[in-house]
Amino acid sequence: MDQRAPNLLDEALGLVDEEKTKPWPLSSRVVLVEDRVETSGAFVLHHLLKRALSPHSSNDVVVFLAFSQPFSHYDRILRKLGCNLTAQRENNRFFFLDLLMSEFPGEKLDGDEGNNDGLVALYGKIEKVVSTSFQENKKCITIVIDDFSLMEVAANGATNYVLDFLRYCRTLTSAFGCSLVVLNHEDIYSSIERPALILQMEYLADILIKAEPLATGLATDVHGQLTVLNKEIQDGQGSSRNKICNFHFRVKENGVEYFYPGSKT
Repeated sequence: MDQRAPNLLDEALGLVDEEKTKPWPLSSRVVLVEDRVETSGAFVLHHLLKRALSPHSSNDVVVFLAFSQPFSHYDRILRKLGCNLTAQRENNRFFFLDLLMSEFPGEKLDGDEGNNDGLVALYGKIEKVVSTSFQENKKCITIVIDDFSLMEVAANGATNYVLDFLRYCRTLTSAFGCSLVVLNHEDIYSSIERPALILQMEYLADILIKAEPLATGLATDVHGQLTVLNKEIQDGQGSSRNKICNFHFRVKENGVEYFYPGSKT
């Protein structure tokens, strides 16, 4: 990819001048990535993970909740993108919570029902890392959930409980200026017309990123399209507005190429 070409995803998220901008543009914001089976949005997580662990600052921290893939998977991919997760973990900048085999039996975060061995304990671990990092004057703390649908499976389909968990994590964005990034698969709910879970998650999100196949079908040089809805962007005149960006993408071995429809020959 031509390094001089603009990164349309960064532009849509306001990350173009990330090294110069204080605070981190995604601070105190919730980013929801929705994808489909034929158009994975995992590359968006990889990109945001790399940006959050930018070498320009040693004071950024990521707490990664892995329900989908093991550490070795992410370490291999991020190395291709120029980010060594093993080194970042050793430097206490990357906290990886392996939850692939986890189960969260019926419980509520307020402890009124069930036991405290699952979601409550998980939230406690996250809160401890966040509060400790905040006390150590870390500038940017990002919480990532790599597969919200598998988290719901681990909770035996207790949608209300996992939504409560998400809301509690959202409180950390306001209390500590954290970023919360969540990936969910929209098409697994295709048998239900706009299910409550999707609507609730989209409502909680400050930024919604949709990875979808092309309306015209499969193409060899275009892998899909991204739509980025950035809510309540300040326009410089004291008012806010929603910003919508749409562009195509192509996933490569060592990165992703973004371009506007019709601009690729």
